[in-house]
Amino acid sequence: MATDAKEILLRRIRLWVMVFILGLIASGATAIPLEWELNLVARALSIDPQMNDRAHSGVATWIAKVRGALRDTYAKYPFIAYGTDWLAFGHFAIAISFVGAYRDPVRNAWLFSFGIIACWLVIPFALIFGALRGIPFLWRLIDCSFGIFGLVPLWICRRYLKELSSLRVEQKVK
Repeated sequence: MATDAKEILLRRIRLWVMVFILGLIASGATAIPLEWELNLVARALSIDPQMNDRAHSGVATWIAKVRGALRDTYAKYPFIAYGTDWLAFGHFAIAISFVGAYRDPVRNAWLFSFGIIACWLVIPFALIFGALRGIPFLWRLIDCSFGIFGLVPLWICRRYLKELSSLRVEQKVK
């Protein structure tokens, strides 16, 4: 009976680790084609590329401003995009490290604590550095949500890991 419970917990942990890994990969992958993505969003919001960013309202103003800045920067300094390529690489590298937590969550339990701390740190980083860089507050909250969305699967994994540990203790006592 305890072995069945152990296997169920391990499967649940692995499922949530995979959700976290896929989230990191997706988030990292979106950091590479920024100009293309902004053009796509601008088309979806019917933002005229010939109009300046002040001709729009709400979120369209921000998208138009960022798209224009990115277009101008990439045209003159294409190497700047290399920074977001490295951002993507960082996401991919962190995702790869969590393969260890997928394979053996008990031995690699420290990864859950590491991930939780990193997710919490997203929030002050987004709020502080976003303010310093002139990022609108609502956009900074969207950035904060990445930390919160990452925190959820890791917290669930750690909770299941505690249950798994208590099962192991019970098995040793018997």
